[in-house]
Amino acid sequence: MKWLLVAVVTTFTIFSAVTQSHLLHGSPVNSLCADLIHPANYSCTEHTIQTKDGYILALQRVASSHGPRLQYGPPVLLQHGLFMAGDVWFLNSPKESLGFVLADHGFDVWVGNVRGTRYSYGHVTLSETDKEFWDWSWQDLAMYDLAEMIQYLYSISNSKIFLVGHSQGTIMSFAALTQPHVAEMVEAAALLCPISYLDHVTAPLVERMVFMHLDQMVVALGLHQINFRSDMLVKLVDSLCEGHMDCTDFLTSITGTNCCFNASRIEYYLDYEPHPSSVKNIRHLFQMIRKGTFSQYDYGYLKNLRIYGMSKPPEFKLSLIPASLPMWMGYGGTDGLADVTDVEHTLAELPSRPELLYLEDYGHIDFVLGTSAKEDVYKHMIQFFRARIKSSSW
Repeated sequence: MKWLLVAVVTTFTIFSAVTQSHLLHGSPVNSLCADLIHPANYSCTEHTIQTKDGYILALQRVASSHGPRLQYGPPVLLQHGLFMAGDVWFLNSPKESLGFVLADHGFDVWVGNVRGTRYSYGHVTLSETDKEFWDWSWQDLAMYDLAEMIQYLYSISNSKIFLVGHSQGTIMSFAALTQPHVAEMVEAAALLCPISYLDHVTAPLVERMVFMHLDQMVVALGLHQINFRSDMLVKLVDSLCEGHMDCTDFLTSITGTNCCFNASRIEYYLDYEPHPSSVKNIRHLFQMIRKGTFSQYDYGYLKNLRIYGMSKPPEFKLSLIPASLPMWMGYGGTDGLADVTDVEHTLAELPSRPELLYLEDYGHIDFVLGTSAKEDVYKHMIQFFRARIKSSSW
């Protein structure tokens, strides 16, 4: 079975040159504000919300402290991707990180952290050691976590919000925005590496593991959580990187080529990433790749009948996203996860025509950690938001 577990780790490891000391280090502190925001001399406050199914989520509110007095501008929610948390928006310098850049441009920046991440690690009755704690996939992150975050921001600001998502954060956004009560609270959405379909994934390691049905094998082994900071997974990753595989090529193998990712900072990034996720979430993503659908979780024929009242899981229909909702999308030509063909499939099903930014040499990680993303990506996103501000109450 050891070879199987090693293979599982290769599927989900999201950074190159992984070592045991890095993964065991853990997050330096449990407060994102104290961890990354306050040291950069930005204002930051911690907020806690509870989802309808009992998970405790952390939100951080960030604003620039560089002016004569603290002022909050238009609210914007940043939603991270898989195996990441809100810290990913602040891991580069203040001049390069989207969270800081938006704050410097006067936005009221809110940072989301989904269930299971180290900044939102709790439930009103369940412990993280309970298998029930990990009984969720991205559809729950969309319908409960993201929906609750948006509702909270809307009530605090008393205005519609701007929504930014990356990777899995865009899957959540698309699903949530098909719900009218959520969409009506969003002024505009900016999606980086947008995903609603995954059947043209080209990342070679991901393709291989999907073909081998490793997600089902992991379930058979009794695993419910994917946590690369556990002793078992750390040792397996170490054994993988010692004479078995070229770890320096992991990032390309699972995300595609990245043009502008600063590999010299990998040790620093590993102080914060990766965060845990659930095995069920990985299974759901693999279902998308195999079936070519944007649907709810597939439990199998009989359980689908019991839960959904039909033999197949219901689809999330992109056509239900309001045509009046302004959308902006940034995607890259070397992204092995948000493949151009799948992005075009998404665009064909949307009732609106989003503004698009296509960067031929950009990969999956470049949009959040690229050293040139401020000039290549973020300035265009901010221009999109500014145009919406002029036509709204802001």
